[in-house]
Amino acid sequence: MAQITFCCNFGRDWIRSGVGHFRKCPTPDLIQSLELMKKKQCIECGEPIIGRADKRFCSDQCRSAHNNRLNSDATNFVRNINNILRKNRRILEELNPDGKARVHRDRLSEKGFKFSYFTNEYRTKSGNIYRFCYDQGYMSMDNEYYTLVVRQEYVE
Repeated sequence: MAQITFCCNFGRDWIRSGVGHFRKCPTPDLIQSLELMKKKQCIECGEPIIGRADKRFCSDQCRSAHNNRLNSDATNFVRNINNILRKNRRILEELNPDGKARVHRDRLSEKGFKFSYFTNEYRTKSGNIYRFCYDQGYMSMDNEYYTLVVRQEYVE
């Protein structure tokens, strides 16, 4: 980067920003913002930042630590729900190796399946409701039996 030198020409203050390149001196507001840029600190550790004007972290470690902190405690509730949904999906996949099966409600409950957690519902033209945990689905039948299915391409 070219060194900036100050000089006076034609009764005005000018900056020499390169070989043969001159521009008008910065206003006090610009000088103040340049000084603030010099004092910019890392939002994770508070160390001074050297580099681009829009840089927010002093290092990759601080960036990672900051993002990990943001995504840990505040999303504990979401993480627990996702764990339940993944467990439900694993149970359905285990009990449905061939793509379509019929199982009793007790068998699902024994494995820890939680019926109130699912990702979406699909209503057929005949009025049947399939509940899905990602791509694995189930539909309530008579006598506490459930039909297990795998999501097809046409299901939205």
